[in-house]
Amino acid sequence: MIFKILAFIFILFLIYLIFFKKGRETQIKQNEKSKSELEDIMVECPTCKTFVSKDEAILSNGRYFCSKECLK
Repeated sequence: MIFKILAFIFILFLIYLIFFKKGRETQIKQNEKSKSELEDIMVECPTCKTFVSKDEAILSNGRYFCSKECLK
């Protein structure tokens, strides 16, 4: 009787691993991708020493500037 109960629990556990673990793995991978999309690199403006997002900065001569005024 105990063997049947243990076998039943083991089969339920295998079903859980097969069907639900793959879904969790894809969810974790999607969360990691969204975290990397949220990360932003900040660069320092050489003129005024403020930090600005690399995406919003102005690139000139290999340096990043926060605005056109600092670029001049």
